[in-house]
Amino acid sequence: MLAGELKDPRLAALATVTEVRVTHDLKQVRVYVSVMGTEKEQAAMLKGLAAASGFIRRELCVRLRLRRAPEVHFVLDRSQEYGERIDDLIRHTKNPG
Repeated sequence: MLAGELKDPRLAALATVTEVRVTHDLKQVRVYVSVMGTEKEQAAMLKGLAAASGFIRRELCVRLRLRRAPEVHFVLDRSQEYGERIDDLIRHTKNPG
């Protein structure tokens, strides 16, 4: 859905779904999204995804043949940025100079 079905211009940044967590009762879904771009582009992407959550919720219900549509929450995944920062620190420790 993110690749082509959503027409919101805020969703133009490059985004990757890194993880999806579903509660045991299937009432809520957390979708972790990694967004390439500035802080402003990341915030716009999250707002666009939040605005499209109704459509996404409805499509999940239809495509997965669910009786109830789960509530969808989008969370910015900063793990790649964090990992790169750790790598930089380790490299700097090995080669101080």
